[in-house]
Amino acid sequence: MEAILLVGGQGTRLRPLTISTPKPLLPTAGVPFLAHQLARAKAAGVKRIVFATSYRAGMFEAAFGDRAYGVDLVYACEDEPLGTGGAIRNAARALTCGSHEPVLVLNGDILSGHDVVSQVALHEKAGAAATLHLTPVEDPSRFGCVPTDGRGRVTAFLEKTPDPVTDQINAGCYVFRRDAIDAIPPGRVVSVERETFPEMIASGAVVMGYVESEYWLDVGTPQAFVQGSRDLVLGRLESSAMPGPPGELLVLEGADVREGAAVGGGTTVGRGAVVEPGATVTGSVLLDGAFVAEGATVRDSVLGHDARVGPGAVLDGVVLGDGAVVGPGNELRGGLRVWPEVELPATAVRFSADA
Repeated sequence: MEAILLVGGQGTRLRPLTISTPKPLLPTAGVPFLAHQLARAKAAGVKRIVFATSYRAGMFEAAFGDRAYGVDLVYACEDEPLGTGGAIRNAARALTCGSHEPVLVLNGDILSGHDVVSQVALHEKAGAAATLHLTPVEDPSRFGCVPTDGRGRVTAFLEKTPDPVTDQINAGCYVFRRDAIDAIPPGRVVSVERETFPEMIASGAVVMGYVESEYWLDVGTPQAFVQGSRDLVLGRLESSAMPGPPGELLVLEGADVREGAAVGGGTTVGRGAVVEPGATVTGSVLLDGAFVAEGATVRDSVLGHDARVGPGAVLDGVVLGDGAVVGPGNELRGGLRVWPEVELPATAVRFSADA
């Protein structure tokens, strides 16, 4: 089976981390985020993946080459962003399968533990043009919802509403019959959610919903990105791409967690990163070269490459861009982001959630 992996977005919700690195390549539990998807695709029987790229396209091939995690890789770049449907249609030029064979389509910012093999089996049994992974959520009003009938066929794609008719939402993993992809208009912006799927349903094509409530997370925000990395480290979601066993922390080669430091809660400590004695780091992601000084506290935060946290500083739910510096004694809370090359000196005003 072949697959298309959608990785063309700019990841604006994750800035400043994505200024220099595409979101799907951000280190997540010690490896690029996409490594976890490649490993899962391999386990589901995928032999070949087409990367649908756009933003910083060359970085993907540089990261993975023509084969990784047991899967052959090719790359299809969009000169201009074409939306989800347009990206799928553009990438289909590199597919080699026949017109009635299934093609798995994965979004490059989703962590999921659902059973891809069972999704493909449902697709083939139903003779579907497309089969969507749907997941139930506690608050479907935050999403567009996707109702299905008693046979499991998708009946509509509904926009966000305060009174959703179902708790099922589009979970971002599709199985298409190849000829259904070829029917998407080439060379223009197309949304599968707003155009392709509604038009398929209106035409009478079989669009199935595969409903499963296993682990699912859109890692598009800083909070979700931290959660995804933390969950992988803690073993809440299994991934054969993990560079170490699950546990309270993942310490990569060359990292230095010094005696007297308290590090845990699913924290990843990147290569060359240092956590000094007396520092506390919980549920966070420290990228390569990050530094946490003595007495500092870091919770639920991301420290970019070579970012530095001074003695006694407190970070809670904060993103530090590459090379950013927080001076001694500062407190940053409540979703604040510090861009690269921005330093908060020791004399700076203290920040808090109530400031």
